[in-house]
Amino acid sequence: MMDTYSFLRQLADSWGLLAMFLFFCGVAIWAFLPSQSKSREDARMIPFRNDSPKTSCAGTCETCACNALAGKLKGQFDV
Repeated sequence: MMDTYSFLRQLADSWGLLAMFLFFCGVAIWAFLPSQSKSREDARMIPFRNDSPKTSCAGTCETCACNALAGKLKGQFDV
């Protein structure tokens, strides 16, 4: 007759392993379902959430700092 510890140990080694494997497969399949695309996109953008969009400067106005800097650097890099 098998004692309780040995029975539970064999149960965990066989059926426990199978249950954990099936759980892993279920989660992997669920994560890549097409209905989860919004969640994947949201998770993908986490590093960029707090970034502010950069404004593009055409440098055409007279008071533009970019235009002033371009005027100072003009001719310095001509080779």
